[in-house]
Amino acid sequence: MSDRARLLAEHLRHRRLLGETEVFCEPGMREDILTRAESLTRKAGRGQATEAVTGAARVSTAASTAGSTIAAPLDRELERLAREGPTAEILGIEDLERLKAVSDACTRCGLHATRTRPVFADGSSTARVMCVGEAPGQKEDETGLPFVGRAGQLLDRLLASVGLGRSEVFICNVLKCRPPANRNPSPEEIESCSPFLRRQLSLVDPELVIAFGTFAARTLLNANESLGRMRRQVHQYEGRPLVVTYHPAALLRNPGWIRPTWEDLQRVREILDDGARAAPGDNHG
Repeated sequence: MSDRARLLAEHLRHRRLLGETEVFCEPGMREDILTRAESLTRKAGRGQATEAVTGAARVSTAASTAGSTIAAPLDRELERLAREGPTAEILGIEDLERLKAVSDACTRCGLHATRTRPVFADGSSTARVMCVGEAPGQKEDETGLPFVGRAGQLLDRLLASVGLGRSEVFICNVLKCRPPANRNPSPEEIESCSPFLRRQLSLVDPELVIAFGTFAARTLLNANESLGRMRRQVHQYEGRPLVVTYHPAALLRNPGWIRPTWEDLQRVREILDDGARAAPGDNHG
């Protein structure tokens, strides 16, 4: 299997684990992706592997109004949670698929009225590392995936520099919907959306969390300190190490911060390696 085909199979499998049943692509790419998915299905051989590929291989072509698909109707309980569910009930949702369904239909704050698509997460649901950003930008709002624009490309390179592939981590944001004109999240929006982030953390149960940017760090740590101060130590989030660093979008504006960010991620690598040495029987990664 070629590297490109292997990456496609891995991406489809992770999308399915996150409850996604569609892949959105640019016009003209649909047949190529379907052909590759069918080829991977034939090569998979075993029923479980075949299901993992074909279950996520239903492809829709993205028109100029990207992401305007009709979702399957929610059951009444999930619909109620999406509209007015209290924090305690959202924190009790039992799996990522149901959590995503509620998040995607959420109307708990005003951002649902201006979003194109909600942005739940990307990556592995069994990741050792969870990356938390601030909120979707324009590209994320169009595609429904976090960190896919220029900042996302930089994030991929930074993670790769410490041996972490995008498919190995779980990536999400504090907010699941884009604030208009990429403005800062409001306290009310963070309060409405943070139960989804907290439940994502519980369900994925990563060994380590990386907070990219001030809003992610302050939300997770319930703090009001500057990012510069928060970067100087390894924090704890419910018993897990939490490393604070700059948001990739900030690095595009201030390239001088790339080196400090890389140093922060080196600290992540050291923590993971120390954990692996302490638990040699662990099969993560």
